[in-house]
Amino acid sequence: MTGKERDRRITDVGTLKALAHPLRMRLYRNLTLARVATASQLAEAVDEAVSLVSYHLRKLAEHGLIEEARPQSADGRERWWQPASDGVSIRDEDFRDAPEEAAAHTAASRLFAEQRMDMYRRWLDERAHWSHEWNRAAESSEAALRLTADELAELNKEMLALLHQFDERGRAADAAGDTEGRENVAVHTYAFPFRA
Repeated sequence: MTGKERDRRITDVGTLKALAHPLRMRLYRNLTLARVATASQLAEAVDEAVSLVSYHLRKLAEHGLIEEARPQSADGRERWWQPASDGVSIRDEDFRDAPEEAAAHTAASRLFAEQRMDMYRRWLDERAHWSHEWNRAAESSEAALRLTADELAELNKEMLALLHQFDERGRAADAAGDTEGRENVAVHTYAFPFRA
């Protein structure tokens, strides 16, 4: 564990809107993967101008989503950034008080889902270029369960705890220099009620 807050809960619409910008979310995701990076490095990763990326990084920092990091090189002109927490959490219950808050939450949730689906589509398009081992390990499934709201909450809590356990294992291995065969892995879950 990094000692940072785990899954910082976003409860204000201003911070939600700051994160729910398409480029800012891509920058946040890339910074989470890199753990520490400069605007130049992130600009290259998202194929945007450094000045534009710097602007959006400052906006994320204004809302406490990212923060300046200890310089990783001797070049004093470089400004290094890192996520301010190990992930964020956004809950529907925090954005129900006013119609504009609910609308902002819905819009943000749609953006996040679209970006996640884009990641999955890219995997589908590129999977022929991945090894047999990675193709065998990758998963896509759907389950239709009969649960109560409390049982669904318990399921979500247990799945998140398991993801955190594997995240900590991967971070510890990286810190120990055990990077052989490690790749970034996206795990997307959606758990919601529906009527047939």
